[in-house]
Amino acid sequence: MMPPTAWQEVIPKKERGQPLRKGLAVERASAHLSRHMDFLDRVKQGTETFIGEDELIERLKRKDPLRVKLGVDPTRPDLTFGHMVVLNKLRQFQEAGHQAVLIIGDYTAMIGDPSGRSSTRPVLTRDEVEQNSKTYLEQAFKILEKKLTEIRFNSEWFGKMSFEDALSLTRRMTVARMLERDDFAKRYQEQAPISIVEFLYPLVQGYDSLILKADIELGGSDQLFNMLVGRSLQKEEGTLGQAVVTLPLLVGLDGVRKMSKSYDNFISFNDTAKDMFGKIMSINDEVMWDYNSLLLELSSTEIDALKAIHPMEAKKQLACRLTARFHGEEAGTREREQFEAVFAKNQNPDEMFEVAWGDDAEKSLVDLLGNTSQFDSKGEIRRLIKQGAVKIDGERFADPNGKLIKPKGETVVQCGKRKFFRVITQA
Repeated sequence: MMPPTAWQEVIPKKERGQPLRKGLAVERASAHLSRHMDFLDRVKQGTETFIGEDELIERLKRKDPLRVKLGVDPTRPDLTFGHMVVLNKLRQFQEAGHQAVLIIGDYTAMIGDPSGRSSTRPVLTRDEVEQNSKTYLEQAFKILEKKLTEIRFNSEWFGKMSFEDALSLTRRMTVARMLERDDFAKRYQEQAPISIVEFLYPLVQGYDSLILKADIELGGSDQLFNMLVGRSLQKEEGTLGQAVVTLPLLVGLDGVRKMSKSYDNFISFNDTAKDMFGKIMSINDEVMWDYNSLLLELSSTEIDALKAIHPMEAKKQLACRLTARFHGEEAGTREREQFEAVFAKNQNPDEMFEVAWGDDAEKSLVDLLGNTSQFDSKGEIRRLIKQGAVKIDGERFADPNGKLIKPKGETVVQCGKRKFFRVITQA
């Protein structure tokens, strides 16, 4: 039996076998496609690049759920709000009935994505990658619907690939094509090292799409070259190439570079409610509107309404809503109240790190705080003191070499905007 045509597929089963009224069938097929076109219009909102729309429409005519691919490399233990941008878009496809395919790049993470890099990434061991992978899925399911997500690890196929297979794959890409990448071209011109394994990364990511028969691949704008390689590999196999959808890169806490674990300017899915709220409040006002658009997916009309109120109030609403997304409504409200108490009313927060003084009659403040494990180094503490960012019971402490006399009762030490310590002395 011949397979049904696109317009026959939308005929209810009870009407099949009955004399067809072609006008009705075509009308229903047209309505079916129209719904998909409306969905594509929604999908394109907030994207930077959409390549392959015509092929995607051809796929939609078949009425099969699309396979929508997103890959993340577990280079560090935490997902960041930068990942949230593409996860939101993947969830959008998921909610429309399409198949979300999340790839944990346990194999590609050991290569290291060269996107945007001016130097070769440090090599991760398999143990490091496996350890980093453990929390990725738990975090991703804070955005995605677990039961509707297909999870794959690309070691499933690369771990079985022979060297002969790898050589066969490399024949599909030329050095000239690889040097079309802006970051590779720049490094080549500057005579900066480019390892052969970095050249392999786009090819390896593209091969994922071939294996998974992806209809669409999502990624940040810095992934465009890598995703187009997957599209090319599929077309070489004689199939429709995957559509490529890129999303804007979220600016990090420094307000300049993209949010990245490598730049240490990120907000993590696993941050505490207090840290998450405080970090969001630290971003500049201009960046705030991108966060509303890319993370909360607010419309331009909703953002215009927020711009009509005071920027501080708009930012507190943003921080409250994002904190609530990961920690619940009660946590979002509580952190807002705590923030207002500390910064607007000049009060101390209810929750603080506790530091035991010990038996010493006097002690260096740097040594006291250095034992809390809340700083990367004692040098960081000294820098904060020199910058005037350390207060003791509300009074600025300006001497990085200064010592404290053992206080009577409790003393509160504030470092920067978000870290408060309650110093406890024995009676």
